[in-house]
Amino acid sequence: MIAVLQFPGSNDDRDMRFAWKAVLGRDAELVWHKETRLPTDTEAVMLPGGFSYGDYLRCGAMARFSPITADLRRFADAGGPVLGTCNGFQVLCELGLLPGALMRNAALHFVCDWVQVRVEKTAAPFSTRARVGQVLRLPIKHGEGRYVAPADVLEGLEAKGQVLLRYCDESGARDPAANPNGALADIAGLTNEAGNVLGLMPHPEHAVEDWLGGEDGLVLLGSVLDALGRGGR
Repeated sequence: MIAVLQFPGSNDDRDMRFAWKAVLGRDAELVWHKETRLPTDTEAVMLPGGFSYGDYLRCGAMARFSPITADLRRFADAGGPVLGTCNGFQVLCELGLLPGALMRNAALHFVCDWVQVRVEKTAAPFSTRARVGQVLRLPIKHGEGRYVAPADVLEGLEAKGQVLLRYCDESGARDPAANPNGALADIAGLTNEAGNVLGLMPHPEHAVEDWLGGEDGLVLLGSVLDALGRGGR
């Protein structure tokens, strides 16, 4: 079962559940933030986008104190797959499950658009359906998506192969004009050292049906499905 965490202010939780249940054919359930334990049959955890706690203080800062996050940390430390999109990425950074932080976009305004991201590595559980250098087209919608980290942390991310996705142009080339928020090193998504926790600003759950703009989100979500042992679409 896929557990989709639901905080007050989440607004992509049902979209994520829809992607898993209706498109990928996997059981997925919403888990309210005040729960103290994940369901016993949880196979992977999704932290959706939105505005948890109204983004008071800063994005994700309040959600880190929700009761469910203690068991989320236990699940992640045990190697369970955890994926956070947009606000979910911010929450993972606030929890310390991922390094760095997400700051206000360089242009200081909200962006809502489709972007291209380049896959930097192929590894379970998030990118086995991709090839290195593949360009994915995914939607974004955020006001605080500029990834930042100290220089030594960035060097460590590169050395350890933790950068999974980078903003790029349609050809796959890195270009400041293709970076929608000013993220350092064009980072759109990264993993923890163990590789089982992924945070990304784009929304793969909004790119799972061609008639809604594309299916490239299935590359990432489908890779998780494959890693769980029973492949679907």
